Amino acid sequence: MPRQNEGGQDRDWREQNRAMWDATLPGHFKSPIYNVEAFRAGALSLQKLEVEDLGDVSGKSLVHLQCHFGLDTLSWARLGAKVTGLDFSGEAMAVARELAEETGLDARFVTADVYDAPSALGETYDIVYTGIGALPWLPDMDRWARVVRDLLKPGGELYLFEFHPLEWMLDEQGDGTRLAYPYFTAPEGFREGGAVTYAGGYESEADAPSVQWNHPLGEVVTALIRAGLTITELRELDRNILDTWDGMVQMEDGLYAMPPDKPSLPFMYVLRAKL
Repeated sequence: MPRQNEGGQDRDWREQNRAMWDATLPGHFKSPIYNVEAFRAGALSLQKLEVEDLGDVSGKSLVHLQCHFGLDTLSWARLGAKVTGLDFSGEAMAVARELAEETGLDARFVTADVYDAPSALGETYDIVYTGIGALPWLPDMDRWARVVRDLLKPGGELYLFEFHPLEWMLDEQGDGTRLAYPYFTAPEGFREGGAVTYAGGYESEADAPSVQWNHPLGEVVTALIRAGLTITELRELDRNILDTWDGMVQMEDGLYAMPPDKPSLPFMYVLRAKL
């Protein structure tokens, strides 16, 4: 993906996306997808496989990039990690700090663009963690991979659990088997006309356009290799964190799979890399 310049085009996508996330924040906070009340009662917002993959994080330093209002960040704190959350939405960071104070969890939250994370944070970490659905909001994977490298301690690990790029090609109004969008996104991105809707109808009704990019697996992997990281695992999953299409079956790990009479498709992937 060609690097976006720091002129009007770069500011345009960033400001549009920030406005969209600010507009949807109140609805997300109330949505059962996030289930803040369960978190307040002691639950984790993380997926079972994430917790199993990373194992014991007690005492490890972890930075969560693009952390929204910090539920996953605070979940890692609940598991014993020393956490920092970063997001470009000041409103989301304010909510995250309130949740940290309310639950008594120790966390640092910093308002900054992900591309500015190394200078904004001023430290390195054992684990760089990127929340689910983060990469499509960034235009430049090479630039992102260099950020990851600069945030890792020697021997540190990137843990990425992300939507598979094939999923972004599927018609969300169909049965999950029809292609509606291109695999390769133009440099200017795909412009969505309104707020992104995945939180069960709890998003704001405000006109909140956004800009997104679909990043093929090869682009993400190559960017990390160019940045000097070693890929240790790339695992494609036929399961989804969301019950997106009718007939999906919830599995023992809490994720959703297509029913037996539908094609088995990759919906998510896990990528791990070390410096």
